Amino acid sequence: MSEVKIVVAGPRGNMGKEAVKMVTNTEAFTLIAAVDSKHDGMKLSELDGFHGIDVPIYTDMQQCFEENDIDVLIDLTAPTFGKKHMQIAFENGVRPVVGTTGFTEEDITELRTTAEEKGIGAIIAPNFAIGAILMMKFSQMAAKYLPDVEIIERHHDRKLDAPSGTAVKTAQLISEAREQKAQGHPDETEELAGARGADFEGMRIHSVRLPGLVAHQEVIFGGVGQTLTIRHDSIDRASFMPGVKLAVDAVLQIDTLVYGLEHIVE
Repeated sequence: MSEVKIVVAGPRGNMGKEAVKMVTNTEAFTLIAAVDSKHDGMKLSELDGFHGIDVPIYTDMQQCFEENDIDVLIDLTAPTFGKKHMQIAFENGVRPVVGTTGFTEEDITELRTTAEEKGIGAIIAPNFAIGAILMMKFSQMAAKYLPDVEIIERHHDRKLDAPSGTAVKTAQLISEAREQKAQGHPDETEELAGARGADFEGMRIHSVRLPGLVAHQEVIFGGVGQTLTIRHDSIDRASFMPGVKLAVDAVLQIDTLVYGLEHIVE
């Protein structure tokens, strides 16, 4: 297997640290550099937690790509940077694997057009946990038979966006299998605004943010005399790394943008 040369953006974050570890522990992968908002010109090994990982840190992604031969960018930064970083990657012939959320449908369309024009693969994944992907797939299957559904997603209290990208993606997949419909009593009222959660084509999405959580979601279906709950819990961010590795392998084989790991998980 040929060497895959990788840059990790956001190495100091919890996900970024795990990605650096995964890349350095995968025989076919080589970590070439890191892109960070600080520490320009330093070595990653000079930062706490990266002993022996002697690769350069850049604050300028364009400079990083110009000075190094890179195959794949793993971007685990913030939603405000994801689109910009993908555009820079495309311009430099680098294939991005992005774990940030907050992309609009217009963003996805625009980025997919650019990827196809340049013949470069790209993957955006709201969730890299294989179990979470299966949870979404199973929920889509269930919605065909149990169309009344609500989603409860729980994350750590440092997460910036609500609802989570996973919850939105789950709702989008479910909407492909059920007719749009209002749920609950037609005359119900909210005594406190937002009590019923966000409304996505009649489905309700509820977001919980608390310290001690990592990433959790349950999809609850209701039918006559029965309920069905499909739940996934990530209790350690290492749970996302098999999905990141899968995405890196897959992005080398495609020439378009794929949104969601469910499209590459058979």
